[in-house]
Amino acid sequence: EGREDLQVNQLETQIWKKTDIQKTDVDFSEILNAIQEIAKDVNIFFDELEGVNSPSKDDDSLLHHGNLTSTSDDASRLEVVGEEIPDKNKTNGLYFRDGKCRIDYILVYRKSNPQTEKREVFERNIRAEGLQMEKESSLTNSDIIFVKLHAPWEVLGKYAELMNVRMPFRRKIYYLHRRYKFMNRIEKQISRFRGWLPRKPMKLDKETLPDLEENDCYTAPFSQQRIHHFIIHNKETFFNNATRSRIVHHILQRVKYEEGKNKIGLNRLLSNGSYEAAFPLHEGSYRSKNSIKTHGAENHRHLLYECWASWGVWYKYQPLDLVRRYFGEKIGLYFAWLGWYTGMLFPAAFIGLFVFLYGVTTLNHCQVSKEVCQATDIIMCPICDKYCPFMRLSDSCIYAKVTHLFDNGATVFFAVFMAVWATVFLEFWKRRRAVIAYDWDLIDWEEEEEEIRPQFEAKYSKKERMNPISGKPEPYQAFADKCSRLIVSASGIFFMICVVIAAVFGIVIYRVVTVSTFAAFKWALIRNNSQVATTGTAVCINFCIIMLLNVLYEKVALFLTNLEQPRTESEWENSFTLKMFLFQFVNLNSSTFYIAFFLGRFTGHPGAYLRLINRWRLEECHPSGCLIDLCMQMGIIMVLKQTWNNFMELGYPLIQNWWTRRKLRQEYGTQGKTSFPQWEKDYNLQPMNAYGLFDEYLEMILQFGFTTIFVAAFPLAPLLALLNNIIEIRLDAYKFVTQWRRPLASRAKDIGIWYGILEGIGILSVITNAFVIAVTSDFIPRLVYAYKYGPCAGQGEAGQKCMVGYVNASLSVFLVSDFENRSEPTSNGSEFSGSPLKYCRYRDYRDPPHSPVPYGYTLQFWHVLAARLAFIIVFEHLVFCIKHLISYLIPDLPKDLRDRMRREKYLIQEMMYEAELERLQKERKERKKNGKSYHNEWP
Repeated sequence: EGREDLQVNQLETQIWKKTDIQKTDVDFSEILNAIQEIAKDVNIFFDELEGVNSPSKDDDSLLHHGNLTSTSDDASRLEVVGEEIPDKNKTNGLYFRDGKCRIDYILVYRKSNPQTEKREVFERNIRAEGLQMEKESSLTNSDIIFVKLHAPWEVLGKYAELMNVRMPFRRKIYYLHRRYKFMNRIEKQISRFRGWLPRKPMKLDKETLPDLEENDCYTAPFSQQRIHHFIIHNKETFFNNATRSRIVHHILQRVKYEEGKNKIGLNRLLSNGSYEAAFPLHEGSYRSKNSIKTHGAENHRHLLYECWASWGVWYKYQPLDLVRRYFGEKIGLYFAWLGWYTGMLFPAAFIGLFVFLYGVTTLNHCQVSKEVCQATDIIMCPICDKYCPFMRLSDSCIYAKVTHLFDNGATVFFAVFMAVWATVFLEFWKRRRAVIAYDWDLIDWEEEEEEIRPQFEAKYSKKERMNPISGKPEPYQAFADKCSRLIVSASGIFFMICVVIAAVFGIVIYRVVTVSTFAAFKWALIRNNSQVATTGTAVCINFCIIMLLNVLYEKVALFLTNLEQPRTESEWENSFTLKMFLFQFVNLNSSTFYIAFFLGRFTGHPGAYLRLINRWRLEECHPSGCLIDLCMQMGIIMVLKQTWNNFMELGYPLIQNWWTRRKLRQEYGTQGKTSFPQWEKDYNLQPMNAYGLFDEYLEMILQFGFTTIFVAAFPLAPLLALLNNIIEIRLDAYKFVTQWRRPLASRAKDIGIWYGILEGIGILSVITNAFVIAVTSDFIPRLVYAYKYGPCAGQGEAGQKCMVGYVNASLSVFLVSDFENRSEPTSNGSEFSGSPLKYCRYRDYRDPPHSPVPYGYTLQFWHVLAARLAFIIVFEHLVFCIKHLISYLIPDLPKDLRDRMRREKYLIQEMMYEAELERLQKERKERKKNGKSYHNEWP
C-alpha cells in the first residue's frame, strides 16, 4: 500500500510537471494532454470508438417513393429493449422511419442532373464515415430527391473530439466577493425603490418559458477517453441539434467525390450543380394551436417565434442564449450587436430629441429668425438666371424657423456628445462581447485552419510550397501576380468612385437647370418654392440612382474580388465586404457631402457668377442658409433607404413564399400542404443570402454612418435609427424563424472586419461634424458677430440681445445695373416699391459697389474664416483627446469577468485533479479487492 501511495503521488507530480505552469493558471485542455501523455507512459490504453461503416449500396437501392427506409444495417443496435417509439416522431418529418434516428442534415438533388457518378461516390464515402442515410422523392416533384443524414453517437463523439466541441462537465460554483457595508446599504435602498416599479417588464418570463434556463455548467473540449467527466443524461440530446448539424457539415466538407486531391467537399458539389441545396432542418412548425403559456413550447422554433420574432414582445430583451443555441454563435453575435447598438441609441435619441425640442421652445426668442421674419424691406437678389424674381427676405421666414430647430445653441454640445457616444458605444461593446464570448465558450476558441478556395487551387495548382502551419504542400500565388491583381482591383475601385462623382455631377446639373424651370412654372405653389421643389426632386432622383448603382456595384465588387483570387473564404469575404462598404458608403453619402460642404460655397457673387462649362450658374443656398437642404437630404434618404431595405428583407421573401404556398394549395389543397414532411416545407422556404449576414451588417453600418457623420445637421437621426432598429430586430427575427431555411450554425468570436469599419466611421464623424458646424451652419458667423461686431462687442457676452442687427450685417449690397446680360432678371422689382430696384442683397461678406474695391472681401469675412479654421482644429483635438481618454479608461474586459475566468480555471484544475485521483484510487481498491497486482502498472 505504501508503494501504491507513492506511485499515486509520483503521478500527481508528473501531471504538474507536464503542464509546466502555475497551479492556479492551469487550463483544462493542458491537464487532459498531460494525463494522456502519462497514460501512454504507464501503458494505459483506451479503445477508440469508431463509427459503424454501412455497406456500399447503389443510389437506386436507397430510393423509396413515399417511404422512408434506413440504409444502416445495424440501426436496430440503437434500439433500447422495451422502449416505445412515439408515433409523433414517425410523422413529424424530423426522424427516420424508425422514429429514433433524428435527421441532422438534408441534401437535395435532381434525378435529371448528369452528375450521378460524383454523387454515388460521395454518398458511398459518407456511409463509410459512419453516417446513416435515407432517401425519398419529393411529393410535389418526382425529379427532386431528398437525402436525409443521421449521425450516430459514435460518429458524433469521434468528430466532436476532433473539432474540440466544448461540452458541460460540472455545474458552476459562483464565488461571491466580499461587499462593503456602504455598498450593501445602497443596494438595499435601490431594491426598495425598485419595489415600486413594475417587475422587470423588459425581461422574458422564465416561469412560462422554462427552456430558457440553460444548464449553468463549466465546459471543456469533449473527449471520449474522459467521457465519464461530462454530464450525459441522454446521449440523444447531449449534442443539441445545431451542434449535430455542424458536425455532419464538417464531415461532408471533407468527403471525396472523385479521385484527386482537390475533389473533396460538399461546397464544390453545390457549386458544380451535383446537389441543388443542403441545409439542416427546422425543429418543426413555428405555430401551435395551444397557448405557449398554458401548454409550453412545442419546439425551439416555436419558442423563438413566441418570445423573439412575435411583434407582441417588441419591448422585451432578446433571448440571445436561445438564438445562439438554435442558429449558432455567428448569428447570435449579430443579434447581440444589433440589440446592443439599439440600446445605446436610446441616450443618443433622447439627447437629439432634446436638442430639437430646445429649438422649438426657443424659437420665439431667436433674434435671427425674428429679424428674418420682420425684414420686409430687405429685397434679395434672384437665386437663378432670368426667370427667378427678386424676393423679400421675410418670404423665407418659415425656412429660418425650421433651420433654428436644428441649428441652435445646443447643436455643438450634441455634436461633441455624439462623437463621445460613438467611442463609448464601441468600447462598451468590446466589454459586452467579452462577456458573451465567456458565456458562450468562445474565449479560447480559435478558428480552424481554413481550406483553400477551389478557384484558388484551380488557378495556382501548378506552383506549390509548404504550408508553415500544416506542413503540407499547397498552391502558391507569386508576389508579382498578387500585386498586379491588387493594382487592377484598386483601379476598378477608383473608376467606380469616379462613376459616383459623375452621378453627383449629373445631380448638380439637374439642380441648376430645374431651379430656373420651377421658377417659371405656371403653378404658384411650385413657383414660389422653386428651391425646395428642386431639392426634393433632386433627392428622390438621387435615391433612385443610388439603388440602381448598388446593383451595379455588387457585380463589380464580385468581379474585382474574384479577380484578386483570395486564398481562403474569410479573405474573400473580407475583401468583398470592404469593397461593397466603400462603394455603398460613397454612393450613399456623396450627394450629402456635396450639399454639406460645396453647395453655395463657390458660386461667386452677383455680376460675376461662377458657371459650369461656362453655361450653367452654380446653385446658391437658400437665403436662410444651406442647412435646410442638408436636413432634407438626410431625412428623405434615411427614411426611403430604411423603408426599401425593410421591404427587400422581409417583403420579398414573404411574396416568394406566398406564391409557392399558393401553387401548392392549388395542386394539393390545404390538407395536402399541412401533411408535407418538414424537409419538404423547409425546401420551399427561401435560402439564406449567399453572402451570409453581409446585407444585415451593411445596412446597420451605413445607418450608423448616417447617425454619426452628419448628426450635427440632423439631430433627429438617432431617433429615426432607434425606431427603425426596434422594427429591424423583429423583422430579422421573423425572417430567420419563418421565411428562411435554417442556416448552418457557425462559430465566431466577434463581428469581424465590421468593427474596424465602425472605428473608421467614428473617426470620420468627428471631422465631418467639425466641418458641418464650422462651414455649413451659421454658428461661427453668429459667434464672431456677437463678440466682435454686435452690440455686445468687447463685453464678453453672447446672448440673444447681442445678435441684434446680425441679419443685416451678414448681407452684402449689389447694384442691380451690374448684372450680366444672361443673369439679368426679367422683372425689374417694381412690384415692391413702385419703381425699379436699384439695389438688392445677397449672403456674403463683401464691400458695397461704390467702395474703392467693389465687391471685395471685408475684414469680417477674414475674421469668420479664421474662426472657422480655429474651431475645426480645437474641436477635433478636443474630441479626439476625449475619445482616447475614454478608450484608455474603459478596460476591454470587465473586472468581475476577469475574476470569474481566473476562478474558473482554478476550479477546473482542482476538479480535474480530484476526479483523476479518485479514478486512480478506485482502480487501486478494485485491484486490491480482486487480489491482482501488476508490477508494471500504476495502482
